[in-house]
Amino acid sequence: MSALAGSALILVENLSVPFDRRVWQEAVALRDAGWRVDVVCPQGRNRDVEPEAVIDGIRVHRYPLSPAIGGPLGFAREYGTALWHSLRLARRVGPVDVVHICNPPDLLFLVAWALRGRPRIVFDQHDLVPELYLSRFGRGRDALYRAVCFLERLTYRAATVVIATNESYRTTALERGGLDPQDVFVVRSAPVVDRFHRVEPKPELRRGQPHLLCYLGVMGPQDGVDYALRALAALRDELHRTDWHAAFVGSGDAFDDVVALSHDLGLTDRVTFTGRIPDAELLDYLSTADVCLAPDPLNPLNDVSTMNKIMEYMAMECPIVSFDLREARVSAGAAAVYAPPNDESAFAKLVAGLLDDPQERHRMGQLGAARVRGPLSWSHSRDALLAAYDRAISR
Repeated sequence: MSALAGSALILVENLSVPFDRRVWQEAVALRDAGWRVDVVCPQGRNRDVEPEAVIDGIRVHRYPLSPAIGGPLGFAREYGTALWHSLRLARRVGPVDVVHICNPPDLLFLVAWALRGRPRIVFDQHDLVPELYLSRFGRGRDALYRAVCFLERLTYRAATVVIATNESYRTTALERGGLDPQDVFVVRSAPVVDRFHRVEPKPELRRGQPHLLCYLGVMGPQDGVDYALRALAALRDELHRTDWHAAFVGSGDAFDDVVALSHDLGLTDRVTFTGRIPDAELLDYLSTADVCLAPDPLNPLNDVSTMNKIMEYMAMECPIVSFDLREARVSAGAAAVYAPPNDESAFAKLVAGLLDDPQERHRMGQLGAARVRGPLSWSHSRDALLAAYDRAISR
């Protein structure tokens, strides 16, 4: 238990809790260290739907929120609604010592400023929003880009300490935010190893083929599912490989678009889109998979971001094919093979090479598992999180 433990309010807009695994891990770590923890977040669609819940001693307060539709203006409406509900529920929680704000958006510091007692602010920077804007909308450095840069600067200035998900994000906080190095902590996202464990493979998931390929994660415009599908079409058409089936596990606001693309590419009988599924089914797919796909294309955001899917693939001892991104190499190391950025044909060739080499697949899987159980384990991140809170309170 931390000698400086108090009360913490975590604000997150991007996902419901405990579905947001990073936020839930942080909440549990704080609770275990003696903190009283409340979380304010949106309601989920098929899970985390209750407006109020107490889960393992952590109070979760949820509000209704519809996802953005219609580009930047749609996000403005979404974020405005989220701000209003977050402030309403935060005031219901009452005074706290620390407000832990998770972006996007870079607006939640306004809720902390509106609370009584001037609580300390821990800024948990999940995304670099200026890079997210450039990567998602392709509008260049226009007026809205300058606005999101301004909001990021305000968030940095409001923060007592900043939590970065990797060293690239930490460097951004130091250089773009002008922060004291003592106030910026790296808390890497890491899978709960006990949650990700191999089970008996289910051959029926291969749909009659010798091999199963698997994608796990969010399906947004910047996540590269379209690249994966075009790579699979190249695997079939250029390399004449038809000895595989592919499962895409997850959902997101590009889900309908990528399903339509799979039809256009003639992959309907080759791919399965499961949507979001229970953990038990997820373990079935990852335990059966021969190769896992990390098709995030090179763009300003992806190159410096840690992908949760890569960490979870490694926890499940799965070999990975990825595009060659800076932080992908930091995370996966030799547990992945890397295609030149955005080169779908090269991606397909690497998939084919791994399908033909079961010994290499096993070796890569073992290397990945050792990384997430060793230097990239949550125990290191938990210690960094508690150090960040101690710094916030002591300041």
